[in-house]
Amino acid sequence: MNSNFKQILQDLDTIVAKDPATTGRWEAFLCSPGYHGILFYRLSHRLWQKGWRLSARLLSQLGRLLTGVEIHPGAQIGKNFFIDHGMGVVIGETAVIGDNVTMYHGVTLGGTKSYGGKSGKRHPTVEDNVVIGAGAQVLGPITVGKNAKVGANATVVKDVPQNTTVIGTAAHRAETSRSCAFIPYGINAKTADPYEKRIAEYDKAIAGYDKAIAGYNKTIAEYDRRLAELEKKLAALSEPSSRQP
Repeated sequence: MNSNFKQILQDLDTIVAKDPATTGRWEAFLCSPGYHGILFYRLSHRLWQKGWRLSARLLSQLGRLLTGVEIHPGAQIGKNFFIDHGMGVVIGETAVIGDNVTMYHGVTLGGTKSYGGKSGKRHPTVEDNVVIGAGAQVLGPITVGKNAKVGANATVVKDVPQNTTVIGTAAHRAETSRSCAFIPYGINAKTADPYEKRIAEYDKAIAGYDKAIAGYNKTIAEYDRRLAELEKKLAALSEPSSRQP
């Protein structure tokens, strides 16, 4: 069986297995927008591999217009990839996605380097068995480890360890800059998070308190030992007098 056709059937079977609203291959083929986006990617990626870059981009653009899913033909995507609902998914050129990855609508795998830095890896690597919730933004050349889960609407700009779940979207001021330089997605990898610094300071202070408390507990234990010895001596002194007639 042709490998391309086999891949198409495998993608269909993945949708049937993971989407309870889809009853079979024909329904997936005709009615799944996520599958349509993946299908356009598979075809355009083959053209990209053959060196037909412009044709690949044109086919990818057509897929984007028809499905609302934008996957650059240069991205590398493994088997059993599933996009649920599809609309608004963006996957950049240097993104790498492993096997059995599930992604929901509105997810972005974006690059964070400027237009002046086109060479090199700019987009995330998503390892096997990862689930990325709706609206999540995974940005930069980071790695989401195997079996990890990214919660809906989370913004991820640092590596995610294997077998962990990450959530959170709260935005706060990280720096004040007068620079007008363009930064894709507004994220600069060198920007320090003041909350992280503050939390580290709190952790250090708490560790100091824990050490002090441990010292106090040791002192109290010593006092308790001395008190027990004193009570024992007092009991020994009072014992003969209690026996007198």
